[in-house]
Amino acid sequence: MDLAFRKKQCIGFLNTPPLWINEQFNIQQFELPEIDLTEFEPKAIPSKIRLGHQMEYVFKQLVEYHGNYEILLHNLPVHRGKQTIGEIDFILKSLSTEQLVHVELTYKFYIINPEISEPIHQLMGPNKRDMFFTKMEKIKKEQFRLLHAPEGISALSEKGVNPAEVLHRTCYKAQLFKPFKSDASHIRPLNTDCIVGYWLRFDDFNSEAFKDYRFYIPYKSEWVVAPHDKVHWTPHFETLMDINLRILKKNAPMVWMRKSDSVFEKFFVVWWK
Repeated sequence: MDLAFRKKQCIGFLNTPPLWINEQFNIQQFELPEIDLTEFEPKAIPSKIRLGHQMEYVFKQLVEYHGNYEILLHNLPVHRGKQTIGEIDFILKSLSTEQLVHVELTYKFYIINPEISEPIHQLMGPNKRDMFFTKMEKIKKEQFRLLHAPEGISALSEKGVNPAEVLHRTCYKAQLFKPFKSDASHIRPLNTDCIVGYWLRFDDFNSEAFKDYRFYIPYKSEWVVAPHDKVHWTPHFETLMDINLRILKKNAPMVWMRKSDSVFEKFFVVWWK
């Protein structure tokens, strides 16, 4: 990944809103300070790690660049005997107050399924394997509590950190996709500013509504980046064939659509009925 792309990733991360504001579900959001990226030159990020881990590198570099916090720990494994029972994402120290903050970082892409009544259960990954409610409960009941388990206390004490002095926060950012031709914005207490596109099924994409445009299927590392014109666009039929192959493998691709030189849309084409 070149410098320009790494910077686009960082901008995309910063521009992605938190999935909720302040405190919800007994979980307080960690508020990243405003950061001027004019002089920022992000370091190389390993390309063969999953997108969630790429976002950890982005978060770490942004925090270091801004300078409000010192990063005491990053990705600290917690062991029970020879078994790893969890990992602590970040322990930060505020340089102004010396307050210690535990931050669990999450960056997700969810479709909104309005067939489910409760908003917190409507959010799921485009392949239906990743549920917001499950992740939220895991943060609260496992990842936060890990610091106070005997193994967590031991791991932190070796690094000179007292978990009793640590505030728990999550930096939970998400891009949400509503159903095609639907409003589906009634997702409170979740943040409607996270809605950035829509999702549809293969038969919807294989229709007159899309045939006059050009398309690009981004790599997963590009999902966080805002659609732009510096990619190889393909016509509808060629894109249809590519999506069909992915659908057969039960993989829901993200698609960028260019409507004009400056107007883009993005959506997921799902394989399930």
